[in-house]
Amino acid sequence: MPPFSLMRCGAYLIPLVNSPLAVAQTTHLPEIEVRGPRDSSIGSADSASEGAAERESFQSRPKLRPGDIVEAVPGVVATQHSGDGKANQYFLRGFNLDHGTDFAVTVDGMPVNMPTHGHGQGFADLNFLTPELVSGVRYRKGPYFADSGDFSLAGSASLDYLSALPAPIVDVSFGSHNFRRLLAAGSRTVADQTWLGAIELEGNDGPWQVPEQLRKANAVLRYSQGSSARGLSLTGMAYQSRWNSTDQVPQRLIDSGEISRFGSMNPTDGGRTRRLSLSGKWFDKGRDGETQISAYAMDYRFDLFSDFTYFLRNPVDGDQFEQTDRRRAFGAQGSRSMPNRIGGLDGLLSVGAQWRGDRIGEVGLYDTVARERLSTLRNDKVSQDLVSIYAQQFVNFSDHWRGYVGWRSDALRYDVQGRALAYGSLNSGKGHDAITSPKLGLAFTVTPQHELYLNAGGGFHSNDVRGATITIDPQSGLPAERVPALVKGRGAELGWRFQPNDDLTATVALWELGLDSELVYVGDAGSTEPGRASRRRGLEATLRWKVVSHWRLEADAALSRGRFRGEAPEGEGDHVDNAVERVFAAGVTYIGGPWTASLRLRYMGPRALDTLNTVRSRATALLNFGARYAVNEHLTLGLDVFNLAGRKGNDIEYFYASCTAGEVASGACGGGIDDRHVHPMEPRSARVSARWTF
Repeated sequence: MPPFSLMRCGAYLIPLVNSPLAVAQTTHLPEIEVRGPRDSSIGSADSASEGAAERESFQSRPKLRPGDIVEAVPGVVATQHSGDGKANQYFLRGFNLDHGTDFAVTVDGMPVNMPTHGHGQGFADLNFLTPELVSGVRYRKGPYFADSGDFSLAGSASLDYLSALPAPIVDVSFGSHNFRRLLAAGSRTVADQTWLGAIELEGNDGPWQVPEQLRKANAVLRYSQGSSARGLSLTGMAYQSRWNSTDQVPQRLIDSGEISRFGSMNPTDGGRTRRLSLSGKWFDKGRDGETQISAYAMDYRFDLFSDFTYFLRNPVDGDQFEQTDRRRAFGAQGSRSMPNRIGGLDGLLSVGAQWRGDRIGEVGLYDTVARERLSTLRNDKVSQDLVSIYAQQFVNFSDHWRGYVGWRSDALRYDVQGRALAYGSLNSGKGHDAITSPKLGLAFTVTPQHELYLNAGGGFHSNDVRGATITIDPQSGLPAERVPALVKGRGAELGWRFQPNDDLTATVALWELGLDSELVYVGDAGSTEPGRASRRRGLEATLRWKVVSHWRLEADAALSRGRFRGEAPEGEGDHVDNAVERVFAAGVTYIGGPWTASLRLRYMGPRALDTLNTVRSRATALLNFGARYAVNEHLTLGLDVFNLAGRKGNDIEYFYASCTAGEVASGACGGGIDDRHVHPMEPRSARVSARWTF
């Protein structure tokens, strides 16, 4: 996408939002009330760690990137260790989730996570998201519910889109480091039919010495029809982006002054991506139950050039590599919930089936120099299908006791066709795997203000299926050990919810989660590989309090402990490297008259960077501020300030070996220099915006 001028694009887009497509015929329009899903409450919640974020709260928060919206889930941290066109780095419940493994995300019913992805398993890129269109963020943690499948071991977040806007808008933003953004959106409703459209353009250079030159275009077109009892929706999305990236750099070079904190080791790193999708949903709610059916189709393209070890593997040409992904993904799911009676007790039976098929035309790994390919390490064509069925029975035992039992079965079939000349045929193969997961939950209402919960269950995450057929490591040429395609996890949670009224909710959850195989980050390959079994334990607490009519207070705290299980290999310890240990977040929001303001603090404590816990990361604290002022019914002005305190923390830290060209030339490299590699969080920056409502 070529460079663009916001004002020029605005001249084209303002007529769009004033067109019959965007502007409602007021004589036909019912009053539109924009609301998100209600939070879980006493008598309806099934665990202490599930809920729904209030729309006014997460929309008022300043967001440096679209993926930051998942921080509405208590305990979640979203950072970035590369360019803004790449998926966020996520942390939750003692996990460095990489780009989404063990944290399942859906947008408007479509899964975002990508299995067998070119960069990392479970890659969840939310840069196609338009935050202003999100109506609600519903979340769950732990493998306790039958309708939650792949990648949801630590938790899941479901982001819903609006079907209608109160009025068409044009929003223009400018900020530090050449940031600029234009959003135009509107909807038209006649009778029970609504069309919604949105177009977003964004550019950004960031604080990096090598300008990011982000160029992003995003569009949404949505049709919905029906009522709250029965209806359907069709949604089309289109997104493309390209960027330069500054990856993590060695701390030793920053300390010596050889590069700055915002310097780059390879100015040709970066990427481009494209995502096109069409999805549809139909639902019917009645006294005899609820039926939901949905389906989607997606076309996806991804190219990423990275360099994490510089001249360690190839002292002559360097270690830059390209990762590619060309796929089409399809899916469908249906569910039915029916009230029933068991032994004279009222209950609710839920059953469902899900299918996802990925047809990956190319998932590749190539050695490159300045984005020019030198050699092919892997080039595979992959087909995989995951079919799932589940059932869950809820029962009200008495006025105080209720519970559920559930069962989920997942079956995976895959076909890997290697096309690399060296080892492609040796790493090809077909296979299948299956897993079953029991679920259990119990709730006890102590008083109308207090409720206790017990939840347990099994779950799983899938591995990259290329690891299930591999025989030869293409990097070294040595024999490689195959891994299971599906990896089981087991978890349990004891929770408490206190809710004396609608204005105050507090929860506490004590949890444990064990995995049969951990995914470990590999710096020189830019990917993850299966590792040892692990166990995590933790304690979480949340507070949501509407202090007075205009003020809201939120606070979240999470403590966790992650350890590998079994005998440690020689030279290794039992700490799960990069497993987050302490997270604290707090925010205050004011909504009154023409003003909306939000102040948010996020703290992430030190964590082990190696399994022996001899190297630890530094703590990070981030303070953001956002404010909006409605000048009149049409014009709203905004200001966002990120990293208000100007802290010099790091978004990510890793500990591994690397070598620079100078270290190779001086003979200091040897087998590599172990060091922490960091990607700094962005310095203090500001963005101003103006929104015109028609």
